[in-house]
Amino acid sequence: MQTFPFRQHNPAGPAYRRGWVDEAVAAIEADQCRTADTHLIRLIVPALSGIDIYLKDESTHPTGSLKHRLARSLFLYALCNGHIREGTSVVEASSGSTAVSEAYFAQMIGVPFYAVMPRTTSAEKIAAIEHYGGNCHLIDDGRALYAEAAALAARLNGHYMDQFTFAERATDWRGNNNIAESIFTQLQGEPRPLPDWIVMGAGTGGTSATIGRYLRYRQYPTRLCVADVEHSAFFDCFRSQDRSHVCDRPSLIEGVGRPRCEPSFVPGVVDRMMKIPDAATIAAMNVLARRLRRPVGGSTGTNFLALCRLASEMRQANVTGSLVTLICDSGERYRQTYYESGWLKARGLDPAPFEATLSSLLATGEPLRLDVDDVVNPESA
Repeated sequence: MQTFPFRQHNPAGPAYRRGWVDEAVAAIEADQCRTADTHLIRLIVPALSGIDIYLKDESTHPTGSLKHRLARSLFLYALCNGHIREGTSVVEASSGSTAVSEAYFAQMIGVPFYAVMPRTTSAEKIAAIEHYGGNCHLIDDGRALYAEAAALAARLNGHYMDQFTFAERATDWRGNNNIAESIFTQLQGEPRPLPDWIVMGAGTGGTSATIGRYLRYRQYPTRLCVADVEHSAFFDCFRSQDRSHVCDRPSLIEGVGRPRCEPSFVPGVVDRMMKIPDAATIAAMNVLARRLRRPVGGSTGTNFLALCRLASEMRQANVTGSLVTLICDSGERYRQTYYESGWLKARGLDPAPFEATLSSLLATGEPLRLDVDDVVNPESA
C-alpha cells in the first residue's frame, strides 16, 4: 500500500485546508484505480443445470473483505463533507473487517485511527488493525460500543465515522462503480445476465440498501433476498415492520447480524428475508470452501445457504435463471473459530446434518430440506 505522502500531522490540531482534502481524495481514488474490480466467479453445479450461480469475490480487496468498499465510501463521504481534515482523529465502533479497512485508509491519508472494540476481540483482529497503524481501544461492555466510540471521538476532537448510520448514504446507489453496478456489468456477457435473485447478508445494512435501490433505479426484475443470522434484530424488524426490535445475544457470525435494527438498514428495498441457523451457516461455509478449494468466512456461508434454498425452489418449480451472492471475506481469519471443531462444540453447533442435505442438493439436485424462518415483503410483489 502507498501511504499518503503529502503532509505531516498538524500538531496544532485539525485544520481545514482545501488542498489537503483534495490530495486525500485523490489518494483514495488512485487506490481504487490500482486495485480495479473484484472477480465474479461462476460456480459450476451440474446437478442444478439451468440455474447459474455466481459469487462476487470481495475477499480479493487489499484489506481482504467486502468492508473495503464501505471504508472507502465512508472516508470519501467524510472528507467531502468536511468531517475529516488534516490531523483529524478518526474513530469507529468495530472489532471486525470494517476497522481493518478503515485503518488502511486512515494510514493512506495520514490521520490517526481508533477502533473501539470489546476486550474479548481476537488477537488476530487486533493485529490486523495495528498492522495498518490503527489503535485498538478496548472496552469491557460490548453494549457500550456506540456510546464509547462517540465519547472517544469527542475527547480527541475527532470524527466518529459511525458505519451503522452512514453506510447507506455514503455510497452512490445510482452507480459510480458501486457493487451493484459492478455485478451487472460483469454479467453482461452471461447467458442469463439479469439474475432472478441477489442474496446479501446484513451487517450495517448499507450494501443491501445500495443493491435494492440500484435494482429499482435501473428497473431490473431482479429481487433482493437478505439473509440474516440467528442472533440478530434485522429479521424481526423486517417481519414486523417495527424498527424497535432488539436482540440481547451477539451474533456468532462476524460481519452480519446486529443487536438492533441499524439506521442504514432499509427494509423497503428488500423483497425477502431468511433467518439462517448458525449451524447451517457453518455447514454452507464448509461445503462452499470444499467446492472452491479455499476457505471462506462465516457470513459467506450465510449468503450461500440462502442462495441454495432459492436454487432448490427454482429447481422444484422447473424454473431456469441465475443467482448471485457474495464471498464477503476469506476463511483464513477464522481458522481458530468456525473451522475449529472444539470452538464449535463449546457453542453447541453441529453443522454435519446441514452439510449432508446441502451436499445432496448440489450433488443430485434433490430438494434442500431445511426449514428456516422466511418472510416475503408484501409490498414488493
